[in-house]
Amino acid sequence: MLALCIVALLLWIGVLLAPWRPWSTLERLDSGFGAVDGDDDLSDVVALVPARNEADRITDTLSALHVQGRNLQIVVIDDGSEDNTFAVVEGVGLEGVSVLRAGSLPQGWTGKVWAQSQAEPLLKRPLVLLLDADIRLLPGLVSALKAKLRRKNAGLVSVMVELPMKNRWERLLIPAFIYFFKLLYPFALVNAPHSRVAAAAGGCVLMTTQSLEEIGGFAALKHALIDDCALARLVKRKGHAIWIGLTRSAVSTRRYHRLSALWNMVARTAYTQLGYALPMLVLCTMVLVVAFIIPLAGMFTLNLSSVLLSAMALIFMALSYIPTLKYYGLNPVRALSLPLSGVLFLAMTWSSAFRYWSGERSVWHGRAYRA
Repeated sequence: MLALCIVALLLWIGVLLAPWRPWSTLERLDSGFGAVDGDDDLSDVVALVPARNEADRITDTLSALHVQGRNLQIVVIDDGSEDNTFAVVEGVGLEGVSVLRAGSLPQGWTGKVWAQSQAEPLLKRPLVLLLDADIRLLPGLVSALKAKLRRKNAGLVSVMVELPMKNRWERLLIPAFIYFFKLLYPFALVNAPHSRVAAAAGGCVLMTTQSLEEIGGFAALKHALIDDCALARLVKRKGHAIWIGLTRSAVSTRRYHRLSALWNMVARTAYTQLGYALPMLVLCTMVLVVAFIIPLAGMFTLNLSSVLLSAMALIFMALSYIPTLKYYGLNPVRALSLPLSGVLFLAMTWSSAFRYWSGERSVWHGRAYRA
């Protein structure tokens, strides 16, 4: 136990002292970065919004997108919806908005990427905005994304949208989800041109049409369940700079009222993230056990050294999590709940693996992908 407590402490010291600062929230982008008056000329941007059973949300998404600026082209692709999403978009009455139906999903494609590919012939403008149907943009964010893209001379920029944090499960797990994502894909490394680390937040991505064409279009992503990170990886491999950051100017309107909803959101791709590799699952388990369970267990031993080392590990753990909590306006005391979040995410990862071993690769929006 003493040796494990030492390893846990060293792990959290490493997180805090890593030069790429994975715990930092400095990489951020909000509407104030660009124009915010809604009068910007967006005639160089086409927005693609794939939508599956989003009739209750799509109007808010399109209304917020429409006021981003003048001459924005918005294309909604109905991805085999079983509700009246198509009719709602047709009747929305906003200038520049069009809707088309995606064809039947071919074998070997994921639904969202297939829907986006249906609009590929319409990409005649130099910039493409990829936006999920449950994302509401605050005024000026598209202009801010354009300014960031040009300033960085990048092929792709994306922002991690603000997810709901209203009920107890959302407040417990959503900030931790973003925190763990930043540990896995440190934003400073993603944004470094010479680093091989690549990631994107697929809810809101602005990229050049040229970079999309260079990677082979959406067909290059057809198998990807984690299509955003796959897209960023391909764009970076082509020599383009990419950038990712946090934002409070793009808000998800999808709620997670029960633990099961959040569980399914994570479990649908957790084992995919590990490459469906059992050794990676075992390694991930060992790391999370040492990081979150050992410090707690060490606090209840009779060895004073183990107790002190565990206490220090818990303090450093909390210090690394507090910036994320403060960014989203949550009480820093919630940092004490991070071990519980870590254990739950480990359970979700194993759940994802068991689903895969039973023949289910992923289920999302009522569509199942076989292993």
